[in-house]
Amino acid sequence: MHRRNSKNPAIVEEPAAVFIPYGRHEIDEDDIAAVVEVLRSDWLTTGPKVAEYEKAFARQVGAQHAVAVNSGTAALHAAVFALNIGPGDDVITTPMTFAATANCILYQGATPVFCDICPDDMTIDAAKIEEKIAKDYEPDGRALRNRRSGNALRAILPVHFTGLPADMAAIREIASRHSVAVIEDAAHALGAVYHGGVIGSCEYSECACFSTHPVKHITTGEGGMVTTNDAVLARRMRMFRNHGISTDARARAGQEKKWHYEMVELGFNYRLTDIQCALGLSQLRKLPLFLKKRAELADKYIEKLGDVEAVVLPSRKPDRVHAWHLFVMRLKLDKIRIGRDEFFARMCERGIGVNVHYIPVHLHPYYRRRFGHEPGDFPRAEAASAAAITIPLFPAMTENQVCYIAGTVKDITESVRD
Repeated sequence: MHRRNSKNPAIVEEPAAVFIPYGRHEIDEDDIAAVVEVLRSDWLTTGPKVAEYEKAFARQVGAQHAVAVNSGTAALHAAVFALNIGPGDDVITTPMTFAATANCILYQGATPVFCDICPDDMTIDAAKIEEKIAKDYEPDGRALRNRRSGNALRAILPVHFTGLPADMAAIREIASRHSVAVIEDAAHALGAVYHGGVIGSCEYSECACFSTHPVKHITTGEGGMVTTNDAVLARRMRMFRNHGISTDARARAGQEKKWHYEMVELGFNYRLTDIQCALGLSQLRKLPLFLKKRAELADKYIEKLGDVEAVVLPSRKPDRVHAWHLFVMRLKLDKIRIGRDEFFARMCERGIGVNVHYIPVHLHPYYRRRFGHEPGDFPRAEAASAAAITIPLFPAMTENQVCYIAGTVKDITESVRD
């Protein structure tokens, strides 16, 4: 039995009997049967399930094309490649993200240019993009050139942080005015909605990139997907995921057994297997239920934590539907006597698997060494990171677990309040 606080019975003082991770996949017998069916078939990879999964995913988000790859990172890399972004090019993105968002730009020899975030929702600030362009770029023919490096601005890469869409209309307007592309990092945002349109429909972008890692909304073990409404981009990404070869094994098997193939671009082995695509298809059918559960859990957290003075709860917007990949709250560090890291440790001691999303990319040693970034370069992202704490959120969580976690947050903050 857990011991309860005598002053507040909602607060559970003993550690959870079972450690609660910050995120977890949900696999059932239907998922297992779908995988077993493929294991007994003729195609384990580059077979019919890949195209079937791509079509189902495209239909789910309302895009014309979907290209399956083996990770969310590969999805981002494929999109940057397909848009012919390379050496001598700049891409504007946010520092408040996982490093892969910026790394995919470097993979193509281009340069990530960071802009700070909105203080309320932690997505990239469109006003800061405007400021960056006005300050650092000047027109040169049909391109914008960086005044210092001479690089051409080629794209803007916003992140839908934790599942809340960035302000895509404002970002698209800036991009269109300056003739640059938009790539959405939608790794957190499967099922999110912006201005009535589903994220992934590419209404405001050339490409949207998703992840199907085990902690995401659906899983294929590891995996990713790029959606687009441009057939040329889709074709280039399919070639890119297959070493830059113009046809895949299944296509050649169906072309009168012709063996001939040609490598026409320098691509990568970013293929997703039929085994994983079968799992993805099965998971995709449960996406509405997963989203409903996540939203209900988030609502319960907001209800339980709404009166805690020492935390800032996640932002919600009336024109957007949050997909609730993560529940990231921020501590009001001026109201408590401990820092975020001590709070993190105390939550873990109680059996709660908290996490931090994220260390701003520009503060990673590689980026500081290569680009000379320093603390203070992007103060909003740095302040948000220093205060951020991610508490568990996944469909299989129980209401008792939510109450226990919320009660623990209250207990710790009250015990260290100034």
